[in-house]
Amino acid sequence: MLMTQAPAIPQATRRRHDREIVALALPAFGALVAEPLFLMADSAIVGHLGTAQLAGLGVASALLTTAVSVFVFLAYATTAAVARRVGAGDVQAAIRQGVDGIWLALLLGGAVIALVLPLAPGIVDLLGASATAAPHATTYLRISALGIPAMLVVLAATGVLRGLQDTKTPLYVAVAGFVANAGLNAGLVYGAGLGIAGSAWGTVIAQCGMAAVYLYVVVRGARRHGASLRPDAVGIRASAHAGGPLLVRTLSLRAILMIATAVAARLGDADIAAHQIVLSLWSLLAFALDAIAIAGQAIIGRCLGANDAQGAREACRRMVQWGIATGVVLGLLVVAARPLFLPLFTSDSVVKDTALPALLMVALSQPICGIVFVLDGVLMGAGDGPYLAWAMVITLAVFSPVALLVPTLGGGLTALWAAMTLMMTIRMLTLWLRARSGRWIVTGATR
Repeated sequence: MLMTQAPAIPQATRRRHDREIVALALPAFGALVAEPLFLMADSAIVGHLGTAQLAGLGVASALLTTAVSVFVFLAYATTAAVARRVGAGDVQAAIRQGVDGIWLALLLGGAVIALVLPLAPGIVDLLGASATAAPHATTYLRISALGIPAMLVVLAATGVLRGLQDTKTPLYVAVAGFVANAGLNAGLVYGAGLGIAGSAWGTVIAQCGMAAVYLYVVVRGARRHGASLRPDAVGIRASAHAGGPLLVRTLSLRAILMIATAVAARLGDADIAAHQIVLSLWSLLAFALDAIAIAGQAIIGRCLGANDAQGAREACRRMVQWGIATGVVLGLLVVAARPLFLPLFTSDSVVKDTALPALLMVALSQPICGIVFVLDGVLMGAGDGPYLAWAMVITLAVFSPVALLVPTLGGGLTALWAAMTLMMTIRMLTLWLRARSGRWIVTGATR
């Protein structure tokens, strides 16, 4: 393996990497966890309005989450590009690069609004919302869509700050946004009597507030370093070009998750219920590992921008060690917490029995996931998007037939999560081969 072939990292260097990884990863983890809390707060408040309203929120929030997650490349690509410029010692160009990403976010957000507002009823029907839930879903979707530009600005600006090696500000903004969202929703839903529309407006206002704070921070930095804030067509196209391969990667990953859910639904009600429980835990564990990946994006981009190829290699090795260790710890926690975790979601013994062996598969796969997330972050930080795109397409091509055969071959939900583990193993192999080759190491202010 690449990490074992190289000479051992000196202890002082290892400690320096450890301090830097922790300083970047811990705040990043807090910010990542804060985002799903938005939906949890919305669900808790809207749930008291009635079943139809909650069902409508479920449909609309799934659509919004998908729409925003598709554009997560705004954060990833911006982090890598800005970090390279920082490593090269050109903070002005780094911020200018980030501003281009923010302009791209605004353009994409406007395009999404133009599509969602007229098509909202049809999209809601396409997802199979009931006649009673559909009006609530349409209302929530149309209002919340107005906040999508702000959501995308938050993604891009978060990438700017991560590239500048600042993950604390996104944490503070995310926590403040969550608190504001909960307060606004409660006040508008019940105090103002706006119902589910009040929840949507509360989320829009909170997201716009978060975007405003980010823009203030970025504008202040641009003025301090003399960076232009005007839209630049060349820079915006460059941001879009860098994000294109990451968009393919994200769409492929979303397809994998959708296929897994569709297969679980074909297995039966108990299986799909258990799958949702297992998937929710898998997603939560992913936040912890993704925090290390975010640190990897920032550190690797900066090292390569500073023409420090050896530093990039050493940082990669150390972060892989962190990923494996974290994966082992998370896996052990899953095994130990099973008796406490499952009753939080269901009292149905059949669902519990179905979920239990699938949770063991999740636990066993965590060290693999640790390597995958870290190397994914390393290659993103290196700007190696095209390889990531092809690797994920290959993974999708292998996973799809295996997963779709599960209902025919048998094995139930455990077999499906074995296929998910196979998927992560394929990702690990493709990323490891790239890391081992060293072709991702391209130094300089731009790739």
